[in-house]
Amino acid sequence: MPELPEVETTRRGLAPHVEGQRITQVQVFEPRLRWPVDPGLAQVLTGLTVARLERRAKYLLFRLGAGALMVHLGMSGSLQLKHPPFERLRHDHILLTLGSGAVLVFNDPRRFGSLHWLGSAPEDHRLLAHLGPEPLSSAFDGAYLAAQAKSRSAPVKAFLMDGSVVVGVGNIYATEALFLAGIHPRRPARRISAARYDRLAAEVKTVLTQAIAAGGTTLRDFVDGSGRPGYFQQTLHAYGRAGHPCPRCATPLRGERLAQRATVFCPRCQR
Repeated sequence: MPELPEVETTRRGLAPHVEGQRITQVQVFEPRLRWPVDPGLAQVLTGLTVARLERRAKYLLFRLGAGALMVHLGMSGSLQLKHPPFERLRHDHILLTLGSGAVLVFNDPRRFGSLHWLGSAPEDHRLLAHLGPEPLSSAFDGAYLAAQAKSRSAPVKAFLMDGSVVVGVGNIYATEALFLAGIHPRRPARRISAARYDRLAAEVKTVLTQAIAAGGTTLRDFVDGSGRPGYFQQTLHAYGRAGHPCPRCATPLRGERLAQRATVFCPRCQR
């Protein structure tokens, strides 16, 4: 599933090409996504101008006057900018033609993505209202994590992936940050010191920043807004490397299931 770096990479790639552009045509070829596409979406969007392209958690927000179009890429979705003539692919479900002539194509083989029109106060939408802070913002640091963890008995990895605690830290980047911070993913969140949370918050920021710089991680079929894959996978320390030697101590990395997700850690370096 595209995580925060993949979505941010898509936003950065598309923003210069869509901001200030008027939507001249909307074509919905397949409305059966995770949530059905509103039958009136084309009528609402046509004629509006994209003021800004923002990101909140793993959602893209196209600010359009008094409202916003919210897009989630789901497990296999992508937004790509194409220039006619081009052949519409089987899973190109929604096409937004811009005043420049370029076409924004929403492709989603599994159809777990979604598009929502949000009217006034988009931040109050049910999918956004209860989200935690952005991990790259000043609101997220070790003190914040320690305060949130005081009464949490859940494993720290599950705690870190809880969107009400902090947004956008999915399985890949939680695994990497915990490895770099030397924290065992099964350790109860409330049993971690403030100093160790300082390091964990710093590693979350580092991992996400490096992943964005590398264009995200290619696991299966992620591509950015121009159709380019991400390359952060080439520098992963732990995720997907169960059985390989730990980059620090050479102990074989261990793979387990935690909260129904694959997790990898070093039994020697992480405690």
